[in-house]
Amino acid sequence: MRTQPHVLGIVLAGGEGKRLYPMTADRAKPAVPFGGAYRLIDFVLSNLVNAGYLRLCVLTQYKSHSLDRHISQTWRLSGFAGEYITPVPAQQRLGPRWYTGSADAIFQSLNLVYDEDPEYIVVFGADHVYRMDPEQMVQQHIDSGAGVTVAGIRVPRSEAYAFGCIDSDENGKITQFLEKPAHPPGTPDDPNVTFASMGNYVFTTKVLIDAIKADAENSDSDHDMGGDIIPALVEAGMASVYDFNDNVVPGATERDRGYWRDVGTIDAFYDAHMDLVSVHPIFNLYNRRWPIRGAAENLPPAKFVQGGLAQESVVGAGCILSAATVRNSVLSSNVMIDSGATVEGSVLMPGVKIGKGAVVRRAILDKNVVVGDGEIVGVDIERDKERFNVSAGGIVTVGKGIWI
Repeated sequence: MRTQPHVLGIVLAGGEGKRLYPMTADRAKPAVPFGGAYRLIDFVLSNLVNAGYLRLCVLTQYKSHSLDRHISQTWRLSGFAGEYITPVPAQQRLGPRWYTGSADAIFQSLNLVYDEDPEYIVVFGADHVYRMDPEQMVQQHIDSGAGVTVAGIRVPRSEAYAFGCIDSDENGKITQFLEKPAHPPGTPDDPNVTFASMGNYVFTTKVLIDAIKADAENSDSDHDMGGDIIPALVEAGMASVYDFNDNVVPGATERDRGYWRDVGTIDAFYDAHMDLVSVHPIFNLYNRRWPIRGAAENLPPAKFVQGGLAQESVVGAGCILSAATVRNSVLSSNVMIDSGATVEGSVLMPGVKIGKGAVVRRAILDKNVVVGDGEIVGVDIERDKERFNVSAGGIVTVGKGIWI
């Protein structure tokens, strides 16, 4: 029987998420609600916990209150066997400064590594939507003998210029790590696709500590994991790639296998939600063998009265639709939609209220937005541009707590 290696998980959750503004005006990007019942960070934490990794440090910084509270309330472990998921804000142990980059965040938190003394460290991002069994990646890392293993997802070569790209040989050794190259490399077995970095890494502990310390002494570094640490280890011949397509998650189908979405823009965030409400979504929220866990709110079921109707939609707990029509939309908890109102192709965060006869189309309404009786959002884009944020794809986003 193989003994489980001692693994510490570090989740980088300090992202500001400027491209998701105004949803990130009052919260960190990983705390943005998603899918009617979750926050973005719930996906990476679910993957790690489902794989049995129960010693996790979540490094936070930017407007982290709601994120810290969510982790503390939703992700409490028993602690019986030393298990924990703990938010770790910048502690300024090395001087009066905040994190200057993702690598600096780990450098300032090395005390956590020394205290745990793991054999391996998984360093994952906190703001992507996907399912993954990290244990399979850790095992490949151990078998390969590499110092660091980088998760790569296959993307069309014509689209790879937007990502950090991995060039590797037929044995998986990374020969180049290129940040948003004009001419992305193909993979050894397919010249038409490129390995794009997912921002997920497995390190042998000593390799990470040595690389982080060396980077901290480099005044020319941006102290970024993808921009500085990984390229340095590639140059040293210590990096290998993990093909995300090889990851087999229990309960996954061929349709959702390999699903990974960067929802860092309003349009990408919106499109990922519209996939969820399609008849046959690519990403299956209902995989019970590899569940995505979110806050267990003590709320009553959703209620539809006086002919209230929802078609091709996700409706959260505590919602009430009274003689209203909802189509192709995602409603988070405690959304109230009054008589005669219509909501189409929209994403409504917790506590949104839609008044009588109001119309909302192709819009994202953040938490506690109130749309008054007869008001219209997402129909007259030119008017909406004067009042709200409108994305390149024409999605109207209304910030938290705004009354219309």
